[in-house]
Amino acid sequence: MPDILNQPPDDKATLHPRNAHRSRYNFTALVKAMPSLREYVAENKFQDLSIDFKDPEAIKALNKALLKLHYGIDHWDIPEGFLCPPIPGRADYIHYMADVLALGNSGKVPKGTKVKVLDIGVGANCIYPLIGNKTYGWSFVGSDADDAAVRSARKIVDDNKLQNDIEICKQNSPSEIFTGIIKPGEHFDFTMCNPPFHASWKEAAAGSRRKWNNLGAAEKSDLNFGGRNNELWCEGGEARFLNKMISESVQYAQSVGWFSSLISKKETLAGCYKSLDYFKAKEVKTITMMQGQKTSRILAWTFIEK
Repeated sequence: MPDILNQPPDDKATLHPRNAHRSRYNFTALVKAMPSLREYVAENKFQDLSIDFKDPEAIKALNKALLKLHYGIDHWDIPEGFLCPPIPGRADYIHYMADVLALGNSGKVPKGTKVKVLDIGVGANCIYPLIGNKTYGWSFVGSDADDAAVRSARKIVDDNKLQNDIEICKQNSPSEIFTGIIKPGEHFDFTMCNPPFHASWKEAAAGSRRKWNNLGAAEKSDLNFGGRNNELWCEGGEARFLNKMISESVQYAQSVGWFSSLISKKETLAGCYKSLDYFKAKEVKTITMMQGQKTSRILAWTFIEK
């Protein structure tokens, strides 16, 4: 049976204790850090400062301000149509994996560039390497099969002068995950991934409509929250993707301390546990993350003895 780590009670949907975004957004401080956010900020019906979370441009401006205020990232942008990530939730993944590393380091989170992380599907936004490097000083390799995503991620790295800490690699074989990226003799403390959750474009579009309905907006027919096909869906959805990742991870059992991935659907876990048992993983951990009404999970596994 896998370890269930840090699972919060159902009535307390909060972010990780070290997450800088646990409190309400301080729009006064955010606008000061990134003045271009000002045009999107106004009082809501509760007389609090906020933005229109249905406006993709407002969300992008908020992300720029959050990255500037909390992580010192001066230059960040993504091409039109690419996934605009929710930064609080992305930061949670980083913090929980830091806790996993601490378990093997006398309870202390290891910091500095000697900690090396592989982000599978880094995306045009490069968000995990930015947060992980600025929070803990870790070095990152980010891989992606999409040419435009690779160009965008590299530009973010270059514009912020992070070339010494973050490397962006092109995955030239879209059917592979680790193959072609992890070099012989290379070691990563952990890998992470935000996989395509849906099994089809139709399923992804339905997910987008649910998000709009949750925000009280009129139903939309397209993917207004952003995300290209390879970011949102793949044949077989996350279940098939994770099965491929697990089976391929065996080939790199001694090259990686911990493999990990986000899991959107709880029902995906049973098949993953079965595969990990078949491939004789030494430890498996499941971490539940909650942000408001949204619940997601991190599945982490290792083939290395304690």
